[in-house]
Amino acid sequence: MTSSDGGKLTHGDGTSTHPKRLAEIAAQSITAPVYRRRSFVRGCREGSATKMAAFSLNSLPVPPSKHQKAADCSHVNGVLKPIVVTGNPPTFVSAPGRRIVAVGDLHGDLAQTRCALELAGVLSPDGQDLWIGGETILVQLGDILDRGEDEIAILSLLRSLNIQAKSDGGAVFQRQKGIIARSTLLRPGGPLACELAQHAVVLKVDDWIFCHGGLLPHHVAYGIERMNKEVSHWMQGFSEDDDYSPEIPFIATRGYDSVVWNRLYSRDSADRKYQSWQISSIVEEALQAVGAKGMVVGHTPQFNGVNCRYNQRIWCIDVGMSSGVLNSRPEVLEIKDNKARVLRNQSYLFDELEVMDYL
Repeated sequence: MTSSDGGKLTHGDGTSTHPKRLAEIAAQSITAPVYRRRSFVRGCREGSATKMAAFSLNSLPVPPSKHQKAADCSHVNGVLKPIVVTGNPPTFVSAPGRRIVAVGDLHGDLAQTRCALELAGVLSPDGQDLWIGGETILVQLGDILDRGEDEIAILSLLRSLNIQAKSDGGAVFQRQKGIIARSTLLRPGGPLACELAQHAVVLKVDDWIFCHGGLLPHHVAYGIERMNKEVSHWMQGFSEDDDYSPEIPFIATRGYDSVVWNRLYSRDSADRKYQSWQISSIVEEALQAVGAKGMVVGHTPQFNGVNCRYNQRIWCIDVGMSSGVLNSRPEVLEIKDNKARVLRNQSYLFDELEVMDYL
């Protein structure tokens, strides 16, 4: 277990790592330069975000959870409590009082990635790649790789931001999925695979679950910490039996109902094999089992932008922003004080405000 305390990363054994040392460690992995800012697709204007679509989860009951205390105060002597991370790779995150922003699929488009991160208020708009999010928690939902040419640059940028964020009391987390699309190049045990192995398939931050496709009840029964560890071991080439190569868990990454491929929560109604009330029941069962109020997913492009469904329990945030997908305007989900709202750039396509109420 680790915690972020001031400028250091404190580990469960009492030792700590200074940010400069973190930077040195990071520099030993991906060394590709982060490309400098270029013109955004269709002219994204800096700093002109529109904040909309607020929905409060405070009225929803808090399911039982052994990983959190519902009455926990977020401040001690006027200072936010440190972030506490459990699991390796990180699985459960306690980040009392902090703002959370979630960004969907990036698919190798650095320009759109920058636009989304600036919209989220965590990346400086001057092209210097500076973290300006303070104690914000940034969660990226996977599919960084594939369909674009800026994959390594995006990974390098996110890693750099994470190092900077830890010094400010914030953090950056990434979800897994894109590694599967590059399995022939990023073989288990390779340097890039080992870098990505530090990121989980499923992440729980306070009352929220973040995953690429969608968490189902049988995933929770299998154990999300176990799943994260097994995928991480596979990517690093670890095996409990030296005579056999490690195998990636089928439940996590293979099959239509695996965590990274599941589209049950994000498909259009015409494609569903289940009725809406049945899916709502599945959502409630999964969330109650893991002790969460809401789930944020990517994977399936949403033609009408970020939206919520199933009693506001599921938020679908893949808007297909990459030029290799829909080339749509970036959108970001912001969670603050258990209130979720969508951040859009009002001048990306037009100057009129677009308001969508999810209540």
